[in-house]
Order: sequence, then C-alpha cells, then structure tokens
Amino acid sequence: MDPITIAMTAFAAIKTGVKLGKDTQSMMKDVGAMWGAIDEVRGQHKKKKASPFTSASEEALETFAALKKADDLEENLKKIVIQTRGFYAWEELLKLRGQIKRERIEAEKARRAKMQQRIEIAAAVALFVLLLVCMIWGVWMFLT
Repeated sequence: MDPITIAMTAFAAIKTGVKLGKDTQSMMKDVGAMWGAIDEVRGQHKKKKASPFTSASEEALETFAALKKADDLEENLKKIVIQTRGFYAWEELLKLRGQIKRERIEAEKARRAKMQQRIEIAAAVALFVLLLVCMIWGVWMFLT
C-alpha cells in the first residue's frame, strides 16, 4: 500500500475512535501509523525534488498531491486532538513524535554503523586470506 493510503486509513480509524469515545492512548498505534506514512510521503517528495532524472512538472504531478493530502490529514488530526483533548495534548503529541523520530534516527545510525563494521571485518578477513594464499603459493613456487 502506498503511504498516503496508509495515512488515510489510519486517520479514518482515529476519527472513528474519537466518535466512539476511545481514549488517546488506545489510538496511539493509528496516530503512529498515520505520522509514519506522512513522513514517508514527505520523504518521497523531497527525494523526487532532488532527483536529477525527473523534471519539475513530473515531480509536481507525482508527489505534490500526496504531500498536500498528507498535510490536510495532519491538520485534521490536529483539529480533532485540540477539540477533544485541548491544545496541550497536541503539543504533547508533537513532543512525543519528535522523540520517536530521534530514536528512529539513532537506531538507523546504529544499524548502519554495525553494518559498516561487519563489512570492514569481512574485508579484513578476505584480505588476510588472500595474503595467506599468496604467501603459500609463493613458497610452493619457490620450493618446486
């Protein structure tokens, strides 16, 4: 599923939850899914804008509508949260979102660093084996 569809589905679940009187905590999964999808839409839009292979009109047609829809969904979520829980609840959600984003970025950095370390170790082992094989071959050639 594309990210904007995920965001719309999550928003519909949030809206339904509010109508049914669910508390904010029980809808956090849907809020997280919606914000994750919105962030993905924004990331795709930035990536397209930076791509040298797409023209400005192609980029606008492909991602602009999704970006605006994502912005509208986020604005509607803001209105719902403020109407049902107040402005401070929205501010708290934004702080939580920022914290989760930072944690995800740190986790991704750690994953990349670990992968880089594994690559370096594999390259060192491969180089060692290659040098060992060359030495054995050289000794064998010298003795024969």
